[in-house]
Amino acid sequence: MTVDAEAGSALISSFKSRLQEGQRALCQHFLADGDDLRLLHARCQLIDDVLCEVWSELGLPASLALLAVGGYGRGELYPASDVDLLILLPGQPGRALTAQLEQLVCLLWDIGLETGHSVRTIDQCLEQAAGNITVQTSMIEARLLAGSAPLFGRFSSRIRAGLDAQGFFQTKRIEQEDRHQRFGETPYSLEANCKEGPGGLRDLQLILWITQAAGYGKCWKDLAQRGFITSGEQQLLEACEAFLRRLRTRLHLLAGRREDRLLFEYQTVLAEQLGFAATEARRSSELLMQQYYRTAKMVMQISTILLQNIGAALLPSPDEAPQPINERFQKTHEFLDVVHENVFGETPEAILETFLLLQQHPGVHGLTARAQRALWRARTLIDGDFRDNPVNRTRFVELFQHGQRLTEVFRRMDQLGVLGRYLPGFGRIVGQMQHDLFHAYTVDQHILQVMRKLRRFTVEEFAHEYPLCSRLISDFGNPWVLYVAALFHDIAKGRGGDHSELGAIDARQFCEDHGLASEDTELVVWLVRQHLLMSRTAQKQDISDPGVVSRFAAIVGDERRLVGLYLLTVADIRGTSPKVWNAWKGQLLEQLFTATRRVLLSNEAAPMAEGVIAQRQHEARRLMRYLALPEAVHESLWQEVDTVYFLRHSAEEIAWHALALHDRRDVGRPLVKARLSPHGAGVEVMVYTHDETDLFVRMAGFFSRAGFSIVDAKIHTTRDGYALDTFIVLDVADRGGRREMISYIEHELIERLSGHSPPDLPATGRVSRQVRHFPLQPMVSIQPVVSLEPDETGKLFVLTVVAADRPGLLFTIATQLAAHRANLHTAKITTLGERVEDTFVISGSDLEESAGRVKLETDLLKQLLP
Repeated sequence: MTVDAEAGSALISSFKSRLQEGQRALCQHFLADGDDLRLLHARCQLIDDVLCEVWSELGLPASLALLAVGGYGRGELYPASDVDLLILLPGQPGRALTAQLEQLVCLLWDIGLETGHSVRTIDQCLEQAAGNITVQTSMIEARLLAGSAPLFGRFSSRIRAGLDAQGFFQTKRIEQEDRHQRFGETPYSLEANCKEGPGGLRDLQLILWITQAAGYGKCWKDLAQRGFITSGEQQLLEACEAFLRRLRTRLHLLAGRREDRLLFEYQTVLAEQLGFAATEARRSSELLMQQYYRTAKMVMQISTILLQNIGAALLPSPDEAPQPINERFQKTHEFLDVVHENVFGETPEAILETFLLLQQHPGVHGLTARAQRALWRARTLIDGDFRDNPVNRTRFVELFQHGQRLTEVFRRMDQLGVLGRYLPGFGRIVGQMQHDLFHAYTVDQHILQVMRKLRRFTVEEFAHEYPLCSRLISDFGNPWVLYVAALFHDIAKGRGGDHSELGAIDARQFCEDHGLASEDTELVVWLVRQHLLMSRTAQKQDISDPGVVSRFAAIVGDERRLVGLYLLTVADIRGTSPKVWNAWKGQLLEQLFTATRRVLLSNEAAPMAEGVIAQRQHEARRLMRYLALPEAVHESLWQEVDTVYFLRHSAEEIAWHALALHDRRDVGRPLVKARLSPHGAGVEVMVYTHDETDLFVRMAGFFSRAGFSIVDAKIHTTRDGYALDTFIVLDVADRGGRREMISYIEHELIERLSGHSPPDLPATGRVSRQVRHFPLQPMVSIQPVVSLEPDETGKLFVLTVVAADRPGLLFTIATQLAAHRANLHTAKITTLGERVEDTFVISGSDLEESAGRVKLETDLLKQLLP
């Protein structure tokens, strides 16, 4: 039967109102009682009732069947999920039936149902299912809504008969692997997908799809009854599923659409709705995300074991006698296995022995499902007595000392809950996210990344990637102590207070408890306490200043500490985020390392300024002779610069300036020369022109507009009023073709500086979502410093700016410096993900009084506030 236009309009109005009012009432009930499962079932029932009535109103033939499939077929319909339908036909439809079906589909959309529908015969369903695992999966959960029960019965029987449980299992595992790869194979994404991401709802659904296909059951209770999981694991899975379901339900309601990503803009509100309260040290959103990460990790761990057990049942391996390793362990099909499931209950010391055996037997590819399950269950045996046991302490240290498969072993220990139980401090930071705008990993995953980087320094195949680190660690006695330092360097994050100091206390206790030699203990404790020292010094201070190097060397004390700190610092930065490390940071660290090592090995203080200047001038003259420049070519330039110029520039830079300026100093137009940085990081740019108040503003605007980021600036004004400035710039977009960029910079910057037009406004761009929703409170400080020249002490100041990165930030700072008549001498621009920590050496008459410094700080803060 077809419905005329007037009747159709009435139907649409009636059903649309019913749906809207019904869903509004369901949401109100949910907000009152918070019962998400009741909401999902009630929404499903509401849609069932409406669909059945629509089906009846349209008078569709009794020989057809209307089926709910997919998530709707399961009887759980999230607030913004699609309604997936299958209209099952006994045969090919005629023209009249086709018209009725088209009217049905249009009507469903008109009343506000977002349906995903298909119209097929049973044969067509089987054909589609054979070639598409997603279609086959959705049909497993089909449920009859209206129409022919016999037709649905035949459909169900043929779908079940056509299932190949083994093939289904293998295909779904491949599908899961592909899905996990799309999400970086980690649940620890900043904006995790609680449905599709690793450890999300889809992983749980996948297990139940496989068990339904295999006839093992439809719920966790069924699997427990069949012995695939214990009652305890059943409760854990149900709790994980409930948390993820509750999270996704509220996320849909909050977003007002189908949204499964835990976007920054929703995290704080979700946390508050779910009862997470902020503490002095941590945001409510961080507590929510920690719970999410721990839940996802639990899902991944239990599902891995469960799928291995199901796979063993579906695809039994050929009989092969296990190869004994000792009285507790054996090798089964290239995997490490326990001789029986109660090994750890009888001998708890075997827990850590498991991981030591993985290191000692490279031919073993991993752990059997039985061994993993036994370890998972045994993790609760790790208590105070276990930690105090000398055997366990010795074995734990041996894991570091052996070194082989270090990353794999510690990741397995983390995944199985063993590491967090053995080191309660580590257990507290599992899943702990840091919304500090530059860490891309949770604290526990960052620590494991740092250990991985350190281990890679020792592997020959990576020597080309880390040449200096590889050489240094090969000569470093007991390099395993660096792994211990890495394990503790951030272990105290989130406790409040200085995590370096708190971590050092934990590290000392560990080292003393585990019998490390006193010299190794002191090194580990010192490295944990000072693990930020080298990066802060290299990125925020003028490391060409002998005084800076001398003070740093005094803190370090000896070469072994220096090498250990350098290796840990490189690993720490590289293990923070793929976006944080660059060749420029590597260059700064290497320069500081080399200069400090020279001081430490000479057993003397760093040379005084006069000695440094003499050395650099001598080396610069040698390089100029190599460049075939006239003997006295440098004299007129050197007469116009002061001693600070020679301290801030290397001999190679001084010779380059002389080459560029020897016959062009009196030309009226600005001179700009650019070259690939001799250190391999970015482009080095020299600018020589009449000094002007807004010169740095103009150059900052140009580089920003051209897509370059200034990472280092050395600003010098000659005695005859010329600016001689040197910059290192990086191409923000990494466009390649740096040689082409050189010509562009030289030509365009000369044109900008030659004219009298206003400075270029910086390029505009969107602020990242993380910056918008986790704003960093900017900090500005101005402190007097001891000058490189004693007669200028008290006239130079260090301006430190910490803020969220955004387009035109440096231009904003430069504009304020110009407005306050501050002279810029050097700039160190440090970008850490979405966070910048910039340091400027400035001077100016307005700054010599505290009121002037306070005014600059205040005005800068106003400009930097989001």
